[in-house]
Amino acid sequence: MAKKRKSRIPKSVKTVVRVFIILFILLVAYVGFHYYRRYAIQSEQIRQAQLEREQEAAKLLREKKAFIKKIGPIAREVDKSYGLLPSITVAQACLESNYGQSDLSQKYNNLFGVKGTNPNTSAVMTTKEYVKGKWITVKARFQIYDSYEASIRAHARLFQNGTTWNHQQYKHVLASKDYKTQAKALVTDGYATDPDYADKLINLIEQFDLEKYDK
Repeated sequence: MAKKRKSRIPKSVKTVVRVFIILFILLVAYVGFHYYRRYAIQSEQIRQAQLEREQEAAKLLREKKAFIKKIGPIAREVDKSYGLLPSITVAQACLESNYGQSDLSQKYNNLFGVKGTNPNTSAVMTTKEYVKGKWITVKARFQIYDSYEASIRAHARLFQNGTTWNHQQYKHVLASKDYKTQAKALVTDGYATDPDYADKLINLIEQFDLEKYDK
């Protein structure tokens, strides 16, 4: 009985198959490398962006702490003569001058947005005010001071002397013995128009441990 002859695959076909396999492997490797390279670049970009945000946040925090360190001792020295809490004064300065970065504080040492009337000692600037339940942009004349200390001292005198129409305007502020009560009294006595003003001050005091200036 004759043996069956095995079919033989032509060499040309084997060569084509080998080439196809090699090309397929190279294609997979290329696609894989391209995908990995794109993923690596995107990951690096994300990492760099995150690093920049962290560095910017750290820089901003250093600037805030430097501002607080600068005005904290001044507030402590000035406020003790007026029955005010330095923690409140520092928090107000941080909030109202954006940690000393506002144009008003940088150009004119005005930390608290104090208005002025005399053209020789004041300047007209744009500001935002909370009126009838919404924020509006207005132009107003603001007092010019020769130093942060002068601004803080004038701020303290305002609470002690009251307004021209009511010398007892800030009696609840002066009567307050802790920063939470005094922060709320600022709103009660009409110092601030922002309904969230007291909460903002309290949060700042607790975030930066400003109560240490009251001791």
